[in-house]
Amino acid sequence: MSELAQAAIAGADPAELLACPVPATFRAAHLRRDDVDLFGSETDRDVRRSIRVGEVPMPDLAPDEVLVAVMASSINFNTVWSATFLPVPTFAFLERFGRQDRWSARHDQPWHVIGSDAAGVVVRVGAGVRQWSVGAQVVVHPIYVDSEDPQTHQDSMIGNQRAWGFETNFGGLADFAVVKASQLLPKPAHLSWEEAACNTLCASTAYRMLVSQRGALMKQGDVVLIWGATGGLGGYAVQLVLAGGGIPVAVVSSEEKAQLLRRLGCRHVINRAELPGGLGEQRAWWELGKRIRRMTGEDPHIVFEHTGAETFGASVYLARPGGTVVTCGSSSGYEHQYDNRYLWMRLKRIVGSHCANYQEAAELNRLLRLGRLVPTLSRVYPLDEVAEATRTVQLNQHLGKVSVLCLAPREQMGIDDPVTRAEVGEQRLRTFRTAPAGRELVAVPAGV
Repeated sequence: MSELAQAAIAGADPAELLACPVPATFRAAHLRRDDVDLFGSETDRDVRRSIRVGEVPMPDLAPDEVLVAVMASSINFNTVWSATFLPVPTFAFLERFGRQDRWSARHDQPWHVIGSDAAGVVVRVGAGVRQWSVGAQVVVHPIYVDSEDPQTHQDSMIGNQRAWGFETNFGGLADFAVVKASQLLPKPAHLSWEEAACNTLCASTAYRMLVSQRGALMKQGDVVLIWGATGGLGGYAVQLVLAGGGIPVAVVSSEEKAQLLRRLGCRHVINRAELPGGLGEQRAWWELGKRIRRMTGEDPHIVFEHTGAETFGASVYLARPGGTVVTCGSSSGYEHQYDNRYLWMRLKRIVGSHCANYQEAAELNRLLRLGRLVPTLSRVYPLDEVAEATRTVQLNQHLGKVSVLCLAPREQMGIDDPVTRAEVGEQRLRTFRTAPAGRELVAVPAGV
């Protein structure tokens, strides 16, 4: 381990961090361009075969960038997409990005460091960075924007933006990460490194979908139907609806998941396994609508969509007249079918949403810092077992979020505000770590 990494782990002061040399290489979870055709026509693209952990070269810093010593990161579905080389190999993104300018050219390498979440310590800053300094404890917002694009200043999500660690190199599943200063947010001091690292991408995506003026504009009393409510997105959506005075109706696939959400404060939970037929059949929609009305007395104002082809027809049908379906993804398929009569004749809206801009991410991070939201962390793996962690998400064998310890040698490090932590409560903070029946979910200890 490098001298700089050891100093960051030890909590060294800025002068000590600056005195340590930046290593020439660092440990990182990465893909290799030579492996793009690894899977051929195989249907099960096992990410454990494509994700490697090893040394990669340390890049130079651009003037608007910082170098972060990564204490922990997390797995997102874009990590799965990267490692399966679908729908397109990410090396195509890096090659196109590399043609932009001399700093972008650093990203076009025969290796790709992946990962779009991180929590850690700033150890170097570029010459043009003003708001951040060495020693700051931060989390990383995953949107990498071009500040010279005029549209960025209206809404960075419609400007020239990229998903860091997916459409850029030097991502978060590593001992060090290179990020723009405009990606940094202060780490919630009452959270451990692994708790802080798992929130930013999914939670800010849910915030934009529900709360932002660019999303569904949720208000107090709104009934919100949430698909996949114990997943990485859904677990934050439930909390945001509750925190905003709305009424979440959560759809899950088992009674154990239903119990977990009730412990989180969600009163209305529907087990989709109890519905007649599949979600592509109208009789299932009718039954789901009846159950929602029995629970709340109303149809949903908002449907929180991210599952796509399997549920989209039901979502358009179930939203009330004048209601909104807000979508950020299509995990069950991109081609959606729905009866357009339910949309146009009942004056409903479909709103497309993608991640979050910097301001929205900052608002979300404030809620986490205040303890209004808690991490949906369920499992923790060491970086050397990141491929196994990603496989867990690939097979949907997890609840909420899966974190990865990078430089942090063990869990529960980095907690600097025990007062706020005590106010939030350990039991609530560990809601997703403990299965509904009281069994601890299997967490892989660091170093094993």
